[in-house]
Amino acid sequence: MAGETAGPAGGGLRRIPPIQCLLTFEALARLRNVTLAAEELCVTPSAVSHRVRQLEQLLGTRLFGRADFSLTTDGSEYLAHVREGLVVLSRFPSAQAASGRRKLRAAVTPTFARAILIPRLRQFTEAYPEIDLALQVSIPLLDVVAEDADLMVRFGTGRYADVEHTLLAADVVTPLASPGYLRGHGPFEGIEDLQRATLLRSPLEPWRTWFAAHAVDWPEPVDGSSFHDIGLLCEAAAQGLGVALVRLQLGAPWLDSGQLQRISARNVPSPHGHYLCWRTGAMDRWECAAFAQWLQRACLHTPPP
Repeated sequence: MAGETAGPAGGGLRRIPPIQCLLTFEALARLRNVTLAAEELCVTPSAVSHRVRQLEQLLGTRLFGRADFSLTTDGSEYLAHVREGLVVLSRFPSAQAASGRRKLRAAVTPTFARAILIPRLRQFTEAYPEIDLALQVSIPLLDVVAEDADLMVRFGTGRYADVEHTLLAADVVTPLASPGYLRGHGPFEGIEDLQRATLLRSPLEPWRTWFAAHAVDWPEPVDGSSFHDIGLLCEAAAQGLGVALVRLQLGAPWLDSGQLQRISARNVPSPHGHYLCWRTGAMDRWECAAFAQWLQRACLHTPPP
């Protein structure tokens, strides 16, 4: 069809590129760095490159000329039109705030919600009063998932082939116990002292991480209580049932209240992290992009315990 693939300077009817391609082009033209653009858009660097190539193919012209991401003549002209269009579109949410609200469904793991999200949620609701946020519980380890969620927080190694994702927060682990348990069974001054402790277990945070950091070849504990939720694990430790290996960001409420105490000054990096995940196309919705950017900033500014 005539004009569908015309370049930025051409005339006639042209095919309108996907909005994610336009947002990526604008971010990369402004930041001139693939990694920074990917972080701002909550996508992978490869997704940024793919979207720019897709946009150039649709337009039939090159937008970037050199490795420093300087714009071509067509790129500069097209950028002006793209920014003008994005400004117009950005006014839509405020225009809709009085007449309609946006629904956003987020699936989160229980302890992440309790320790990190809920204490900061008021900041989001004040910044985006037009978004109605519905939080749903998700425990992928037990196949408890919210299939209709717009965004999902997962805890793991980050190998998710079924969704796009970005790291929200890495963490460190250290053993925690209640003051009463430490008085009755401590002190635990070295790794060998843990052999006389009751080690509370969780498949979410295996003890082998701590053992390997201390260069001991101990098997994973198989006896005793096991918990599929870090919050329950911390509660059990607070009740004096044993020693729990806990991520410090998630264990902060129990540490701050004095219900749990560290038994070691050492921190060991956890092999897992919290990832924000979404299906392709979700970030085209401004409410999803707004929540993703806010949550990344909230996790980035979470102070260590």
